[in-house]
Amino acid sequence: MKTVDPSIFKAYDIRGIYGEQLDEELAYLIGRAHARVLANEYSTQPEDLEIGLGHDMRLSAPAMAERYRDGMLDEGATVLDIGEVATEQLYFTVGSRSLDGGVMCTASHNPKAYTGAKLVKRGAIALSGDSGIADVQRLVVENNFGEPAEPRGELIELAIEEEFARATMKFIDPSRVRPMKVVLDGGNGMAGPMVGPLLDQLPIEQVQTYWEPNGEFPDHEPNPLLPENRRFIVEKVLSEGAELGIAWDGDADRCFFIDDTGQFVDGDFLTALLAESIVEKEPGATILYDVRASRAVRDTVEKRGGTALVNRVGHAFFKTRMRDEHAAFGGEVSGHYYFREFYCADSGTIPALLILELLSVREKRMSELLAPYRENYFISGEINSEVSDQEAKMKEIEERHSDGEISHLDGVSVDYPDWHFNVRPSNTEPLLRLNLESLVSQEDMEAKRDEVLALIRS
Repeated sequence: MKTVDPSIFKAYDIRGIYGEQLDEELAYLIGRAHARVLANEYSTQPEDLEIGLGHDMRLSAPAMAERYRDGMLDEGATVLDIGEVATEQLYFTVGSRSLDGGVMCTASHNPKAYTGAKLVKRGAIALSGDSGIADVQRLVVENNFGEPAEPRGELIELAIEEEFARATMKFIDPSRVRPMKVVLDGGNGMAGPMVGPLLDQLPIEQVQTYWEPNGEFPDHEPNPLLPENRRFIVEKVLSEGAELGIAWDGDADRCFFIDDTGQFVDGDFLTALLAESIVEKEPGATILYDVRASRAVRDTVEKRGGTALVNRVGHAFFKTRMRDEHAAFGGEVSGHYYFREFYCADSGTIPALLILELLSVREKRMSELLAPYRENYFISGEINSEVSDQEAKMKEIEERHSDGEISHLDGVSVDYPDWHFNVRPSNTEPLLRLNLESLVSQEDMEAKRDEVLALIRS
């Protein structure tokens, strides 16, 4: 029997090195397991399910997707295969057609050696370690699937690109977007085919780079969160005299921005700008932000008459709470941005469109829009520390800061009037993650950061 490496089952997806940790044989078993987990979730039989399937541009993706598909078909499920797409296009398909779930064959922003799958249920809500992925893992390890269903499930092949383009373009008024020069870095991922047709409808001068999908990733890994992977776009924005740079990760469900001065735009501040845009379109809207975020988000939303709610980090927590609260928008500092009118799914397309519209309507450059945030909110970014006993260390942090306002929504959050921080344990490693902010100065933030880090690392 095949040995299954348990480390491939992550908090929100399945991911591993192709051919070593994850291959076509395992993909088939995961496909069958996914169908059974969904059937159990909805108290039905696999043959009653309709499941979406998409794959990205990775070299292994067509073969892996074919085996995910075979596994689901052999359970009797109907599979709607939408071909080579970005992850949010799979989410869109699941949401717009009220499918029972979906499989996106992707390793997101990982290097080219990796493969993987994002598994979702109804509403494009991710299966997670807490809910669903552990069940998939158990079924795959047991491998007691038996003979394929008779008859096999039905395969339906779909093209959803035009429908997706129409749906996402509704988030803005294209006539409001003014001419501007924008550098685009597709990272040789799925952004070009997904976002390109939309940007072509706008009066912007596009400087397209690494716009064609290429699973070899000839220039840089498709992870713009790493400074070395965005060095190129920073230099290009400056050399072109562009107003903006936009970079996407490999499966294009996250986009990142470089302002006109070549500075990276922090996810906290981007969340605040997007929230501003959404509340303007929907007065009084409810906005979700994660426990790591700058107070800029809450302040911006409340100042404009919206309701800001803090939330746990993670896809499943955001998508579920957005439905519960009927929230219009949710933002995570890691670059995941969720929209109620997009089935509460995260998108790398909609933020790009909204920011282009916001820059046009405000008649300002990105650095000008960001100046009030950068001048008043001083953030540390996420800092990881290896800690053997995470629980004991978080208890110690809490005791040391008992004079602050303490919450346990996600790890430990401590709030003071002019600074605050959150410490969360990693799901998969012996790490504690610190995010800290001062409302006083950069120097004050650095002093407080070093003080908390010294306690974490002592």
